[in-house]
Amino acid sequence: MNDLTVGNPLPWPEGARPEPFVAHVGGIPVSTLSLQGLIDKMVLEAPLRRSLDQPAWLVFDCNGQGLSMNASDPAFRADLAQADLIHADGQVVVAASRWLKGPVIADRSSTTDMFIDSLKPAAASGARYYLLGGTEAVNAECAQRITAMAPGLQLAGRRNGYWTTQDEDAVIDAINAAAPDVLWVGTGKPREQAFCVRNRHRIKAGWIVTCGGLFNYVTGDYPRAPMWMQKSGLEWLHRMVTRPRQLAWRYLTTNPHALWLIWKHRHG
Repeated sequence: MNDLTVGNPLPWPEGARPEPFVAHVGGIPVSTLSLQGLIDKMVLEAPLRRSLDQPAWLVFDCNGQGLSMNASDPAFRADLAQADLIHADGQVVVAASRWLKGPVIADRSSTTDMFIDSLKPAAASGARYYLLGGTEAVNAECAQRITAMAPGLQLAGRRNGYWTTQDEDAVIDAINAAAPDVLWVGTGKPREQAFCVRNRHRIKAGWIVTCGGLFNYVTGDYPRAPMWMQKSGLEWLHRMVTRPRQLAWRYLTTNPHALWLIWKHRHG
């Protein structure tokens, strides 16, 4: 992972440069940026980075599943290490930073909130989005919904998440032809991270952000937990109850592992 304190050649308006620190949680360096700080950084930086032909920034997320996979899957760990910024998608990650000594993560930056809350600022600034992932029906409906939610939002393009290895060059060509500022990649862990790392130097975008099942949450295909569950770190329980066949085994295995990893790495 690149050091968040150095290496950013882009000019920042006075007072706008974000907090550069990371909190080390469960063996992963997670940005301490708040949700709003992350959105501000993306909306400001992504169009500028693309216009200056800077390499795309890789932005990955960290939650209980990610903590577990980082420790148990060497290929995923290698891909995650290539991120320029890892944000706290899970409330347990935020809470853990407050249990440990060192920098504290400002708040949870769930990918769904990051996306939805960024729509109007992106529309106002002219930042162009590209949606990659989901089924064709979900991807198309998501595109329709967000352009209705944020009039003026520039949707550079979209594509479903189903392609073969032989199709990958064509997928990259289509993205580059659309010239997005932010490419949202929602094909699920670990496929989305592997795709981003493998193609980061071929993709012409300002930021590349992995987003899992985001498009399904925007369309309502996947229900979100009540706000009290989100704030108390129980959104995973809501997801497990509402989608038991897909998620029960994942949460029952990765959550205890993640807690153990947080304890194991508690000294940094």
